[in-house]
Amino acid sequence: MAAPRAGLGAGAGAGAGVPGRQGSSGVEVVFPSEPAPPAPLCPHGPTLLFVKVNQGKEETRRFYACSACRDRKDCNFFQWEDEKLSGARLAAREAHNRKCQPPLSRTQCAERYLKFIELPLSQRKFCQRCQQLLLPDDWEKHHEHRVVGDISITQLRRPSQLLYPLENKKTNAQYLFADRSCQFLVDLLPTLGFTRVLCVGTPRLHELIRLKASDDKKSNIKSLLLDIDFRYSQFYMEDSFCHYNMFNHHFFDGKAALEVCRTFLQEDKGEGVIMVTDPPFGGLVEPLAVTFKKLIAMWKEGQSEDSSHKELPIFWIFPYFFESRIRQFFPSFCMLDYQVDYDNHALYKHGKTGRKQSPVRIFTNILPNKIILPSEEGYRFCPLCQRYISLENQHCEHCNSCTSKDGRKWNHCFFCKKCVKPSWIHCSICGHCALPDHSCGGPKDGCFICGELDHKRSTCPKITTSKKVNRAVRKQKQRKSNKMKMGSLKDNP
Repeated sequence: MAAPRAGLGAGAGAGAGVPGRQGSSGVEVVFPSEPAPPAPLCPHGPTLLFVKVNQGKEETRRFYACSACRDRKDCNFFQWEDEKLSGARLAAREAHNRKCQPPLSRTQCAERYLKFIELPLSQRKFCQRCQQLLLPDDWEKHHEHRVVGDISITQLRRPSQLLYPLENKKTNAQYLFADRSCQFLVDLLPTLGFTRVLCVGTPRLHELIRLKASDDKKSNIKSLLLDIDFRYSQFYMEDSFCHYNMFNHHFFDGKAALEVCRTFLQEDKGEGVIMVTDPPFGGLVEPLAVTFKKLIAMWKEGQSEDSSHKELPIFWIFPYFFESRIRQFFPSFCMLDYQVDYDNHALYKHGKTGRKQSPVRIFTNILPNKIILPSEEGYRFCPLCQRYISLENQHCEHCNSCTSKDGRKWNHCFFCKKCVKPSWIHCSICGHCALPDHSCGGPKDGCFICGELDHKRSTCPKITTSKKVNRAVRKQKQRKSNKMKMGSLKDNP
């Protein structure tokens, strides 16, 4: 998981931070209706179009920014939607984009890997400073760097353990599945009948699937990794890794990589494949949903007309508090109680209790009663809900559901007519449950334009009226400004 984008503004977008606690201003991503002019390119592929919004007001001037980076220091691309660039600036941008690409092409990386594995063990070296496998011709350039020797085939099969995780919180925050969660998925997927796994941003799962396939002759499961970390290019052939940006569906190596993905999804007429994705938690949900729907469409191209009703099976791994946003785009998804944990994250660990439990869950369109969670970890089957639940998740007879989202036992509030977290109390002033020390009358959920709680700004029925009012206000301000300028000219002939 490599986390991009944030830092575009306070309360950035509908998917940044905890949903439903947006402030009075923010930034939202915009997807223009087709046909639309192509978005300008930054080093990470096509940029995304954003708009700043305020409570009850919509800024009219929209802008393009990088889809993948959280901080402008990492990718400073910025362009107003209506901005006209000179030929010189466009040429400079293209040169900058080329300069930022990996030094070696995908084909060159594959050729180097084949040469590397043919070397005797004593000549297999890895530069920790440059995070690069070294051939004998490279040794002189790296002689002052920290170099590790005797790189075994086993190490080459586990590149996520050889490479340093990209842990800069503002740039990548690359957290990797703990072996517990990874092994659970590796064991689960074949029992569900899957023979191919499209791993989108899950490099460690990709490794374990390939390890199992090579060690267990009975295993027929295979995997394709799509990831934005180009360092993995040096460990895999072209048919098992694609350099990919999941926030804009961009294949860095062009049509060849796109066809690799298409072939993988459409093999056996699309049967037996599942997509498992672990997106960055700092990313906006809407661009991810748009990308995943493009991958689904690619899979459906290989389906027969009789199979048009089928859905591509998906495991989307994300924090539980994004449930409403994910289900807004994928209504058929449900959330499993299984807690996903990470090796190199201080908080997202298994075995903790109370509020310190990992908030990361699996969202899926597979029937939850088919997914058996490990009983040795306390998970049990609820016959009423027809799904496996965590140890403290209790079935509420009033809600007719096992209501806990965070692993703790939730309490039913008869005023709100729903179960809430055990740390919440009902506030008679706000009219809903909240933390005891909350600020009454604080920021509300819902729409920036009309203030209603059941939808967001992008789907507001009053958005057209709001735009007309804003345009009228701007024209009025412009006329007033022009009058002031004319008056100033008369006073100073």
